[in-house]
Amino acid sequence: MGSLISCISDPCPSSSPSAPAPAKRRSSTSSRGRGSSVGARDAAKAMAIDEEALAAAAALVLGQRGAAGGLGAFERSASVRYAAKRQSQGPPLPRSCSTRPRSLADPELQPQQLVAKDLNTKDLETNIIVLVHGGGFGAWCWYKTISLLEDSGFKVNAIDLTGSGIHSSDTNKISSLSEYTEPLTSYLRGLGESEKVILVGHDFGGACISYAMEMFPLKVAKAVFLCAAMLTNGHSTLDMFQQQMDTNGTLQKAQEFVYSNGKDQPPTAINIDKGLLRDLLFNQSPSKDVSLASVSMRPIPFAPVLEKLVLTAENYGSVRRFYVETTEDNAIPLPLQQSMCGANPPEKVLRLKGSDHAPFFSKPQALHKTLVEIAAMPAKQAS
Repeated sequence: MGSLISCISDPCPSSSPSAPAPAKRRSSTSSRGRGSSVGARDAAKAMAIDEEALAAAAALVLGQRGAAGGLGAFERSASVRYAAKRQSQGPPLPRSCSTRPRSLADPELQPQQLVAKDLNTKDLETNIIVLVHGGGFGAWCWYKTISLLEDSGFKVNAIDLTGSGIHSSDTNKISSLSEYTEPLTSYLRGLGESEKVILVGHDFGGACISYAMEMFPLKVAKAVFLCAAMLTNGHSTLDMFQQQMDTNGTLQKAQEFVYSNGKDQPPTAINIDKGLLRDLLFNQSPSKDVSLASVSMRPIPFAPVLEKLVLTAENYGSVRRFYVETTEDNAIPLPLQQSMCGANPPEKVLRLKGSDHAPFFSKPQALHKTLVEIAAMPAKQAS
C-alpha cells in the first residue's frame, strides 16, 4: 500500500509485470548436536513448522482455484488443523515461524505470560476481535496473531475484503470503498443488537475500519490502527501518502499499475514487484513469511484508494481509537504515522520497536501483547 505515493507523479504504465523472485527455502535442520536428543527435537519442530507453512500456502492456492468447484474455504488457523498432530508429539510448538535468533524486543512468551492471570476475556467489554488486512494482503497474513489471541481466550475473525485473499472477485472491477469493504460491513451488520467488537486495521485496512466505524459506531467498542491509514474527514488514502515522499525510490520502483480498461483510462489496480517485497514491507520479517506473502498477495484495487472518506464526530468520532506505531516501517514511515496521530489524535499511541510494516510477521508476540493490553482497557463510563 505504501507504493501508492508515486502513482500521480509517475503515470506511465509498467510495460510488463515483473516475474516473482524464486522463493528461497532455508534449511531448518540444526548443524549442531545432531546426535543429541535435544537437537533431534529442535530439528523435528523446525521441520514441522516448515510443513505447516507449506501446507498453509498450498491450501490457499487450492482454495482460490477450487472456489468455483465448491471446495471449502481456506482454514486460516493452523493451530486448529494441526492440533491433534502436535499433541501426539509433545508440548506445543512456539508460534513464531522465524528461523533466526529471536530478538530481545520480541521474546518468546507463552500466552499466560502475556495476559494477566486474573484476566478473564469473558469479563471484558468484548472478547471479539476482527482483523482487517491491508492493501494486497488477505486474512492469511494474521495466522500468528489468530493463534495467539485464540489461545488467550479471544474470539477472532480475520476478514478477506473484496478481491483479497481467497475472495473470488476480480480486483480490477472494484469501483468503490463500499464494495471493497462489503465483507466487513456485512459481518458487522449481522452482529446481535448488543454485540460489540474490537476492529484492528492494518495499512489500507485503517481506511476500511474508519468507513465501518462511521456506519456502525454502536457495534465497535475500540478501533486499533496498526501502522495504518488513520484519515480525517474529506481525505483519501492517496492524500495520506502524498504527505511523505520516498527518498530512496523504493516505492516508485515497487509499484506496477494495471490498466484493465485500457492505457488511456485510469489504473484499475496496483501490483507490487515481488522482488522488492522484502525491502518495502518485510525488512524485519522471517524469510518463510516473505515467501508466503510472495505467493499470496493480490493486486490492490485503485478506486477505493482514491475515495475520500466522510467521517462525522457523531459516528466515527464516538469510537475509541488507538494507534500502534512501527519503528522500522519502510511503507508508512514512522514520521508519517506520527503526523496522522498529530492531525487526528487517538486515545493512546503504542509502539512496536523494531517492527517493519508487517508486525504480524516480524513482532507477533509484541503485537499480541499490545492488542491484549488494548482489549483489557475498561470501558469508559457514560458521562
